Amino acid sequence: MKKKIALVTGGFTGESVISLKSAAVVEKNLDHARYDIFKILVYPGNWYHETSNGDKVPVDLNDFSILLGGEKIKFDGIFNILHGSPGEDGKLAGYFDMLGIPYTTCDALTSAITMNKGYTKAIVQDIPELHVAKSMQLFGKQVGQAEKILENLKLPLFVKPNNGGSSIGMSKVKEASALQEALDKAFHEDSQVLVEEFVSGREFSIGVYKAKGCITVLPATEIISSKEFFDFEAKYVPGVTEEITPGRMSGEEVARVNRIIEKIYQKLNCKGSVRVDYFLEHGSGDFYFIEINTVPGQTETSLITQQVKATGMAISDFYTLLIEEMLGTGK
Repeated sequence: MKKKIALVTGGFTGESVISLKSAAVVEKNLDHARYDIFKILVYPGNWYHETSNGDKVPVDLNDFSILLGGEKIKFDGIFNILHGSPGEDGKLAGYFDMLGIPYTTCDALTSAITMNKGYTKAIVQDIPELHVAKSMQLFGKQVGQAEKILENLKLPLFVKPNNGGSSIGMSKVKEASALQEALDKAFHEDSQVLVEEFVSGREFSIGVYKAKGCITVLPATEIISSKEFFDFEAKYVPGVTEEITPGRMSGEEVARVNRIIEKIYQKLNCKGSVRVDYFLEHGSGDFYFIEINTVPGQTETSLITQQVKATGMAISDFYTLLIEEMLGTGK
């Protein structure tokens, strides 16, 4: 009997557009000889499966099932490709946990924590060989914040919403006079804001996953952006960045990065495939943690896709590994 897998996409944020693109690639590359795939779209107040002829079949939220041709379809597992809320922040994970349905991504606690950049850095900062930029976490907009930041941190600064993963609302501040505008922009996206000192270094992003009981670190991608930093436009507009996979690192750097990445994955109790962004500081070569993405993009040009291909593995085999690990059938 083929396993029934729900491919969950959509979402409650602007990232839903990217989620749909990722889902299209995943659906095309999943092993349809091994699994029956049902795409489930999740929007506020509207969860449904769209049939091949365009009919929208509502999801019964009591048990996350659908009724097709008079047959009740219940799922053996969830391939979660929903970026942002509720797929990446732990809400869906908690719901599936209550129903006893396994899923390919991190559990509710890890998903919730890793959406908060400040909390994540507090957890990983004592990992050997890992560094974090000096920062301040702001809880709500207050008078005098800009002055206090300038007293404690050195320019230039990065100002970013503390939650979320697509760099919306993020600014690089070089002059003190620009700080308040950057804070306003970030607070427009989130009630918590993270302000960090700028680290001058080469930027990388690296995928890591667990399958057959082993943690595997993929080849890193080096990101060379024509923008000042890897913002939303740099991530999703073609031609704005150059991406080199595998990234240019020495043998020592590759070994050290892989050690650190495996420790991050373990310490945050990750599941499935995640992606970690980091700098190697100019001069020292020190590893500076930026953030972790627990539902990384899976479009044709996404970094994880590039990295899997760089290992010589077929994307379909990679997805099968993630599903078999989720189902507990991987050996």
